[in-house]
Amino acid sequence: MDQPLEWLPPVAPGTATPTTPAPATTPAPEEVGLPPAQPRSRLRRALGPFAVIGAGAAKFAGSLKALIFLLPKLKLLTTSGTMLVSVAAYSLLWGWTFAAGFVLLLLLHELGHVIQLRREGVKASAPLFVPFMGAFINARLLDGNALKEARVGLAGPVLGTLAAAALVPVWLITGNGFWAALAFTGFLLNLFNLLPVVPLDGGRAMAAMAPAMWFAGFAAMAALAILFPNPIILLILLLGGMETWRRWKARRAGGDEQEAYYAVAPRHRALIAAVYVGLIVALVVGMDVTHIARSIPR
Repeated sequence: MDQPLEWLPPVAPGTATPTTPAPATTPAPEEVGLPPAQPRSRLRRALGPFAVIGAGAAKFAGSLKALIFLLPKLKLLTTSGTMLVSVAAYSLLWGWTFAAGFVLLLLLHELGHVIQLRREGVKASAPLFVPFMGAFINARLLDGNALKEARVGLAGPVLGTLAAAALVPVWLITGNGFWAALAFTGFLLNLFNLLPVVPLDGGRAMAAMAPAMWFAGFAAMAALAILFPNPIILLILLLGGMETWRRWKARRAGGDEQEAYYAVAPRHRALIAAVYVGLIVALVVGMDVTHIARSIPR
C-alpha cells in the first residue's frame, strides 16, 4: 500500500515550493540528566514473543470463559449440534447431501409440534435429534383434553407433509431424482408417524377420535416388527405397548379427570378425523407420485 502524502499548504503560482523542515534532534538521555538506557538482556529478548502469546492466550481464555457461561442459554446450539451429529450418522448410509435433507425434513416435522404447543400455551423445548431415532421435544403435560393432544400430534405431520410436497416442484423443474427420493422419504416418514399407536402422532390423534384404535395400531406395529424386524420398530412396539396399557387402564378406571380429558365434542372429533384421513390420502398419493422404479441388475 502506498504511503499517504503529507498535506502541504497551497502555493501561489511563480513561488518556490516550501520544503519540509528537518526533524529536530532528540537530546541524549545524558544531556537531560537521565541515566542511559540499558540494553535488554538476551533472556528478555528471547521471552518477548512468548509474553505476547501469553497475553493473547489469557485474553482468549477470558472470552472462552464468557462463552461457556453463555452456552446454556443458547438453545439453538443444542438443536444445531444434535442435527450435525445426526447428519454425520446418516451420512454413513446415504451420503451427506441426502442426510442433510432428511434431517431438515425431521426438523420441520418437529417444528410443527413446537408451533402448535406454543399456540396451546405450552412451553416447549427446541427439537433434539437422536441418530436413527428421529427427533423429539420436551414439553410439560397439556392442560385440557384429548383435543389439544390431537392438535399437537397432527401439527407435525401437517408441516412435515407440506415440506416434503415442496420438494416435488423442485424435482419436476430440475429433473434430478435426488429431490424425488428425498420427497418420497419425507412422505414415508410422516405416514409412519400416523400409525394409531402411542407415542406416535397417530396415537395422539386417536386420543380425540377413538382410543380403542390404539390396540389396532399396536397390532399393526407388531406385524411390522415381524415382517421388517429392526431395533427402531421393536423399541416403538415396546414403548407403545406400555403406554397403551397405562392409558387404557387409567381410562377404564374412570373418574372426573379422565372423563374431562376424553370429552371431545362430536364436531371436533369429526374435524380431527378429517385431518387424519386427509393426511393419509395425501401422503399415499405423494409416495406414489415420487416413487421411482429401479431395476436391479442380476
